[in-house]
Amino acid sequence: MVATPIGNLEDITLRALRILREVDLIAAEDTRHTRKLLSHFDIHTPLMSYYKEKEASRAQEIVARLLSGQQVALVSDAGTPGISDPGGILVQSAQAHDILVVPVPGASALATLLSVAGLIEPTHLFLGFLPARGVERRKLLRGLKNEAHLLVFYESPRRITASLADCLAELGERRVVIGRELTKMHEEIISGDLGQLLAELTAREAIKGEFVVLIEALRASAPQRPDNLEDLLRWYREQSGVSLKDAVTSIARDLDLSRSEVYQKALAVWKE
Repeated sequence: MVATPIGNLEDITLRALRILREVDLIAAEDTRHTRKLLSHFDIHTPLMSYYKEKEASRAQEIVARLLSGQQVALVSDAGTPGISDPGGILVQSAQAHDILVVPVPGASALATLLSVAGLIEPTHLFLGFLPARGVERRKLLRGLKNEAHLLVFYESPRRITASLADCLAELGERRVVIGRELTKMHEEIISGDLGQLLAELTAREAIKGEFVVLIEALRASAPQRPDNLEDLLRWYREQSGVSLKDAVTSIARDLDLSRSEVYQKALAVWKE
């Protein structure tokens, strides 16, 4: 299991380069992407595609090669295989056949941002990529609103604003650190209140690059989200970045109430 750079090619380790030259085969999430890396370091080891949709069948083929005496390196497009990338099925299959699985550590977007975030929580909860569907994403976040650990997740440029809006609605205002395009030419690390960063990203004409998001743990003194309709509307009103429309939609869904009923109450509360 060989970690590869998440952006800057200089971040690959000497050990990783040696292993990629010595093995009989490299299984890669995207052979086109990995071929560029190998070409840069003048490595000519044969490649096999190993992506999510073909992971189970490819794992069987790779295990057969391993049992025949070959050595295989697995790489993802960037970072460490098996962390929000294919790899788990192959590891399980190999271990089931008593095949030694060796980690070759290196770059990780998670560790990269944690190291410069300046957050002092001793523990964190890594969520990988949040669910793509809004309903599932909000349900997950709702269950984490009282979590005492720093929350960390990956997100795509297509969903970053929707995910941050759901975080604000379900978790409330918190300090956030966001990393984009880490170790690459256009690397960006920004921090601030969740509502502030949501507004900043929403205002951009275009959003590019993969994101890592760190959200601080629930503070002991942080006010809990109320369950009473009118108090809940007032709570949403105080959250910067949440509109009346967003509040009505969330509350109607969470409390299983008529949207028109919640909207009438919201109009009165917003005029207070």
